[in-house]
Amino acid sequence: MGRIPSLKNFNAFPHAEDHLLKKTYSGAIVTILGLIIMVTLFAHELTFYLTTYTVHQMSVDLKRGETLPIHINVSFPSLPCEVLSVDAIDMSGKHEVDLHTNIWKLRLDKYGHIIGTEYLSDLVEKEHGTHDHDHGKEHHVEEKKPEHTFNEDADKMVKSVKLAMENGEGCRVYGALDVQRVAGNFHISVHGLNIFAANQIFEGSSHVNVSHVIHTLSFGPEYPGVHNPLDDNSRILHEESGTFKYYIKVVPTEYRYLSKKVLPTNQFSVTEYFVPMRPTDRSWPAVYFLYDLSPITVTIKEERRNFLHFITRLCAVLGGTFAMTGMLDRWMYRIIESVSSSKPRSGMR
Repeated sequence: MGRIPSLKNFNAFPHAEDHLLKKTYSGAIVTILGLIIMVTLFAHELTFYLTTYTVHQMSVDLKRGETLPIHINVSFPSLPCEVLSVDAIDMSGKHEVDLHTNIWKLRLDKYGHIIGTEYLSDLVEKEHGTHDHDHGKEHHVEEKKPEHTFNEDADKMVKSVKLAMENGEGCRVYGALDVQRVAGNFHISVHGLNIFAANQIFEGSSHVNVSHVIHTLSFGPEYPGVHNPLDDNSRILHEESGTFKYYIKVVPTEYRYLSKKVLPTNQFSVTEYFVPMRPTDRSWPAVYFLYDLSPITVTIKEERRNFLHFITRLCAVLGGTFAMTGMLDRWMYRIIESVSSSKPRSGMR
């Protein structure tokens, strides 16, 4: 059978060139370098394949009848625990008689060290019929009509608070609230004090220093990659006094793990506003957290990359490295050969 001379031009596997069959020091160096690059790129591709990534989806929030968990951890370096109270206000227009609370107060010395613990049992539940985050005006310290003379317990409390303030005592409020999934607010202030006791202690609302440090504030359990914008946020007042307001937009969120486990939680954005006290104000300084819920739910899903995609990337990386090292070895061999062949000629001259 006759051979077609042009057929061998289609050979995709030609015989190796002579220099590729020779073992040289330059070839060994290129081989070691190529192996290091291949192992490094293989490890990178394997890590990239094993690492999960997240996909975000949005849909209308269809949850009904559930509660909204609020986790707080806030320190007040200038206010003793005896004067602080937490008020929770619901905007649904009905009294929340079954609001579950678990709030604690930690007494702090002037260096921020814990010196005592107290359960906060004076959580105030209130109802509002209108959806107004500002409530028309600020809450006032409770104005009861007791006798103008203090009884023995009230006088003892005033002296105790003044002594604590002289010693630079502060307070950390932390715990969890479970509220209805409707707009509302909770605030930390001295509103639980009797008006006469408050005036005896602070000698006016302008002397109430609501400087605070928000260690953590969240609306549900944490999930990988969550960012709570108020964590480790501090607001310190030096001369003036006033009310801090944090307007919070809560976004319902579901985090779906690769194992199909679903974690219902919430993320939020916040806008901050400070209202300085004026001499004519009858309100008392406080720290407000006014929240509202978004009608959109964000679903975050963990996913893993396709195995065939991993194999394709791996072949491309390793094959490309092998080809490049082969080209590098060829170039180095030719350069060395040309240099070594030119030396005898120059010596003959």
